[in-house]
Amino acid sequence: MKTINFVIFLIVVLMIYGSANFYIFIRGWQALPRELSFRAPYLVLFLLLSFSYIAGRVLERFAICAASEGLIWIGSFWFGLLLYLLLGVALCDLLRLLNWLAQIIPVPSEAYARAKQIAAAVVPAVAVMAVLAGYINTLHPRIRTLDIEIPKQAGGRQTLDIALATDIHLGTIISNSRLQKMVDMINGLHPDVVLLGGDIVDEDLTPVIENNLGELLRSIRSRYGTYAVTGNHEFYGGVGKACRYLDEHGVTVLRDRAVLIDGSFYLVGRDDRAISQVSDKKRMPLDELMKGVDRSLPVIMMDHQPLNLPEAAEHGVDLQLSGHTHHAQLWPASIVTDLIYEVSHGFKRIGGCAYYVSCGYGTWGPPARLGSYPEIVQIRVRFSR
Repeated sequence: MKTINFVIFLIVVLMIYGSANFYIFIRGWQALPRELSFRAPYLVLFLLLSFSYIAGRVLERFAICAASEGLIWIGSFWFGLLLYLLLGVALCDLLRLLNWLAQIIPVPSEAYARAKQIAAAVVPAVAVMAVLAGYINTLHPRIRTLDIEIPKQAGGRQTLDIALATDIHLGTIISNSRLQKMVDMINGLHPDVVLLGGDIVDEDLTPVIENNLGELLRSIRSRYGTYAVTGNHEFYGGVGKACRYLDEHGVTVLRDRAVLIDGSFYLVGRDDRAISQVSDKKRMPLDELMKGVDRSLPVIMMDHQPLNLPEAAEHGVDLQLSGHTHHAQLWPASIVTDLIYEVSHGFKRIGGCAYYVSCGYGTWGPPARLGSYPEIVQIRVRFSR
């Protein structure tokens, strides 16, 4: 049953992707001169761009090589271009409809032909500039500082410094140099504990192993160590292999588990909701997970997807940390995530619980960000009573 659901999901995604590509292709084809010298290269280039990511992922399953990495990079950039080309072409069609209704520019006419030529040049140029700017943005992660007060005693501790990174997506796109920068930034904060909020690895673990990224994870330094939870991508790529690899390289993965740290505070990690999408298992209900937790002490919980937020407050959690949304990565798609999630990115309090949803450090799909920047979150917790 799970296999059938996944196949249906994959078919729907491919249909949407194919339809978007076809729409852009047809509009581009119509805008080109009729000479074969223009249209033949356009056809070849469009086929390469639209199929490159799929081809790269398939090739990667057999061998990681320059061809597989190149195709994945090309396809990933195409995802970003596809969004802005789709918006640009849709806007042009809307303007065409308005022109047809109002007859502002006669059709056909030299002015109308000139307007088509201008649109055919401007739309791809703006899309390329937007994605390029977004890519440059991803190369400059920032530290966001958040001060939170938890009105509980934490043994003898008065404060706790947390470094949070979510949605790293280690693999072909996010590899050694980007991970090294993240590790250096975290170590520069001298945190008490480091938390990785899911989607640490991308679907395929092979590039992570090939590039020995685990050794960089092992070099993260903190007083109490590095803890993580699963994200949906760990499940898509094989959660058992991913968790074993992380555990072997100094990252403790909390799968529906609570741990008491230094007798001062609890750290609770929930398995991602994707467990029920790829298997017949379900994650542990929060009330059952919290049975052995002394709620007189501070309780900090990681839950990758920020859904049903009030549940944490109802079960005595003081601070919930999530990711997953990427804040859509590319504006204006963030408008959609703002509609889907109560918090797509940022801080909110509900009842006695504080929530922070990170937009993430890495990227999935287009290696670009517009409307947000890649972040590591320094959370300075103060305990009081």
